[in-house]
Amino acid sequence: MSTDSDRNPIDNGSFWFDSLDELQCEEPGPLPTDVDIAIVGAGFTGMWTAYYLNRSNPNLDIAVFESNTIGFGASGRNGGWCMGWSQDLTDRLSDPNTQSEGMAIARAMEDTVDEIGRVCQAENIDCHFAKGGTLTIATRPFDVEDYKADIEHYYRLGFTEDDFVWLDEDASRQRLNMTPNHGAIYTPHCAAIHPARLVRGLGEVLRSKGIKIYEQTPVIEITPSKLVTLRGEVKAGKILRATEGYTDSIKGQERKLIPLYSMMVATEPLPDTIWEEIGLRKRETFGDERRNVIYGQRTMDDRFAFGGRGGYYFGSKRKAVIPADDPDLDKVEAVLRGLFPMLDGYKITNRWGGLMGVNRHWKPCVSFDKSTGIGAAGGYTGEGVGASNLAARMLADLVLGNDSDITHLAWVNDNAGKWEPEPFRWSGSQLLSWLAEAADNTEMKSGKPSRLWGPIYKKLYHRLI
Repeated sequence: MSTDSDRNPIDNGSFWFDSLDELQCEEPGPLPTDVDIAIVGAGFTGMWTAYYLNRSNPNLDIAVFESNTIGFGASGRNGGWCMGWSQDLTDRLSDPNTQSEGMAIARAMEDTVDEIGRVCQAENIDCHFAKGGTLTIATRPFDVEDYKADIEHYYRLGFTEDDFVWLDEDASRQRLNMTPNHGAIYTPHCAAIHPARLVRGLGEVLRSKGIKIYEQTPVIEITPSKLVTLRGEVKAGKILRATEGYTDSIKGQERKLIPLYSMMVATEPLPDTIWEEIGLRKRETFGDERRNVIYGQRTMDDRFAFGGRGGYYFGSKRKAVIPADDPDLDKVEAVLRGLFPMLDGYKITNRWGGLMGVNRHWKPCVSFDKSTGIGAAGGYTGEGVGASNLAARMLADLVLGNDSDITHLAWVNDNAGKWEPEPFRWSGSQLLSWLAEAADNTEMKSGKPSRLWGPIYKKLYHRLI
């Protein structure tokens, strides 16, 4: 594990970057005078948008501008879940008024997992793609009836056993020997990937197709037909912002999205005997329904990669790299070892964190204004590996004027208002985090729903959202 003092300045501190064969940043070269389409941000959204625009029209002059290096942000630090689900779907599917739009997004997201697999195969991107599905573990006894009710609700909406099934405790433990484990919801619509290999592989594909990617070129302002970088100005017919939690670093974009942090750890490669005990034989991903989200996967080289939510820093502070000794990482490691006591004696080799982008309404949004030529996509709230691909295809169709099924999905032009000024957003985030931890801890210890902190958290959460 590299230390802060010897880290490459383009290294984001993650295991994913650490495990790449090489980590280089291409010299950006002179800026173009003008381009047809300028994309700001070389993460998943930016890379996928460039890819689909080029696939539809190879004659377009497309350039991508990135403040650091390809995948430096959330795209190169996340949990590696390519999900057939998105942050907004639970709420949309719960409300009779939005169930049909929720189903349309859900079906599009399910196809998106396979679409990413198809592109990786066609473009020879080895991102360790393994469609093993995902397990939502019932870690509290009362989860069992809630999960079964959720599945029945999904069936009434039109999902089938090909989408969601209930696994009893024995079947669930066969998949994942986690403690506690009272059963699980299983869905096949998820793939484990190596996110840095995917985003940087996309960068190589784009460059092979003649698309210019200007790394080390921070964009500081976007105006119609022009973007301003620290290296100069570029004219563009259309400008597309794909900056997620880094959005307020651009003049005029403040408070559109806020950065929330997630923290991750990865073990050394574990022996087959330990994996036989743990499970995840198909590289299933997993999590549970606690309020302070957790997520895990088995990597291709047999490490355990596991993460949990960090928090929010006052003033939307953005940390380039989370120090390996951050106390929030201690909490994540402690949760991992508590759930899997068989890891005792095995080392954690990598500890890192990063930020994600959150819209004020906590939903993804894709927008394009024909009159200004400015568009944007983002706000995946930590579930962007798959959602960014769908959003990018939507954005590409909007830019090209294609009237496709996905341009009618509810994400389109679902623009959120701005976040509150400080200290209100920091105070709200701190209170929610405290309540979530109090409710989760109470429920994990007692095995019963939190009668005090849980209802307060739920009421405040829905009021703030």
